[in-house]
Amino acid sequence: MNGLDWTVLIAYFGVMVAIGVWSHKRVDNVSDFFTAGGKMPWWLSGISHHMSGYSAVMFTGYAGIAYTYGVTSFVTWSFPIALGIAIGSKLFAPRINRLRSRLHVSSPLEYLKNRYDLKTQQALAWSGMLLKIVDVGAKWAAIATLLSVFTGISLNQGILITGAITAVYCTIGGLWADALTELGQFVIQLLAGIAMFIAVVMKLDDHGGFFGVWDEPALQGHGKPLVGPYGTVFLLAFLFIKLFEYNGGMLNQAQRYMATANPREAERSARLSAALWLVWPLVLFFPMWMSPLLVESQKPDGSDSYALMTEQLLPHGLLGLVIVGFFSHTMAMCSSDANAIAAVFTRDCAPVIWKRARSWTDSSGLVAARVTTVVFLGLSMAAATQVNSPAFKDIITVVIKWVAGLMGPMAIPMMLGLLRPFRRSGPTAALGSWSMGLLAFWLVNYPINWNVEGGVPLQYQVSIPLAVSLVLYILIGFLRPEDTPERLAVIETVNTDGDDGASAAARVPVPEPADSVPGKGWVKD
Repeated sequence: MNGLDWTVLIAYFGVMVAIGVWSHKRVDNVSDFFTAGGKMPWWLSGISHHMSGYSAVMFTGYAGIAYTYGVTSFVTWSFPIALGIAIGSKLFAPRINRLRSRLHVSSPLEYLKNRYDLKTQQALAWSGMLLKIVDVGAKWAAIATLLSVFTGISLNQGILITGAITAVYCTIGGLWADALTELGQFVIQLLAGIAMFIAVVMKLDDHGGFFGVWDEPALQGHGKPLVGPYGTVFLLAFLFIKLFEYNGGMLNQAQRYMATANPREAERSARLSAALWLVWPLVLFFPMWMSPLLVESQKPDGSDSYALMTEQLLPHGLLGLVIVGFFSHTMAMCSSDANAIAAVFTRDCAPVIWKRARSWTDSSGLVAARVTTVVFLGLSMAAATQVNSPAFKDIITVVIKWVAGLMGPMAIPMMLGLLRPFRRSGPTAALGSWSMGLLAFWLVNYPINWNVEGGVPLQYQVSIPLAVSLVLYILIGFLRPEDTPERLAVIETVNTDGDDGASAAARVPVPEPADSVPGKGWVKD
């Protein structure tokens, strides 16, 4: 990097902070901070939904997969995400929007105390927050890895720089700041991605051209859609995982659906995000597929290949723009995760463990939300320093094994609890599927893995916990139905057609569950 690249990078950070300050004027209460008050246009929500699913892991972990295996990086990652979101646009997006418009919640998990009970809500909330700390930690480690390639600064210094800047704008402006910065980041990503694509295509004339390049020995097998550990079972498991994860199971995408004005707008938002996931990653991945021809990775997993290729091919200025693109991915995802976890803690957890939190005013609740955001970012940055340790191993292991493997047991009760066919499944089914899914994750990744020659294949490490949770959730609901009138009322409220939330709520009243936290609620200033 030279002075021009640093100028581009510093200017980007300045713009992100400026957007956060400007967004501060649009945040008057907790609803504005967490769900944009339901005033976000569908197209902005869709772009934000799309961007909040990326991170620098794509340019490190998935770049390594592309370097080693080729097009399977697209077939087993972004394609399942696109298909999952397209399915979820009808199945989940409208129902999640009704959580805000009809049940008046600000956290995606807030409805669980009515749908199940307080114990279930707390189990999913606390375990979800812990998983998110590890997940976001991997994202900080990914961007710090890239930054170290370009600048030579240490991993911990890179984590501190990116985390601190993200904390400023997302803490000040809430979800509005997240969405508006993600819009700017999308434009930057568009320019940077096209620049890199063109630079690589121009180099292919020496290797048979755009179509003939696949005959090169260095790309042998790279055109196969399913290869290595990423086979059919992995693809099907990942499709099922991403159906839940990218439609709200990891919380931050659920907020994008909640932020739109009505269920129809939420559906349009999801369709836009699905279309972007289907088309745009092809432009981003193509240079990664060609990387074995152009660079020699210095890391066994190939995770530095994209960064090395960027340094080699792009002139200064454009190099700075692509580096900004790396930052934009990670900051988009991490800021949205921080906002989602702050919503879960302040709305779902704090009132249970702290009596004073049950009578927070709008202003004190907003302060608590901002403090929680900073604390979460700090904890995730601390977790990032442990990536590549014996406990977590490398970045892609954290993202695929830990996050994908643990997401299912946490997301299944939340997501399937919205649907009428699963109305018989109550607290016993939810907690049983959650706890046994976590146990299955531990067994298959540790005791069983240690005693199987060569270890348990990755596809089973991520699919078995999900399968255990899904089967138990359905089976326990069938054997021990707990479809009380209160729980059925919640389900009908989020499934009733029409956008008039007030009239729908009037037709299907939702009683407060007997074990809810007394006195919980926000007091108007």
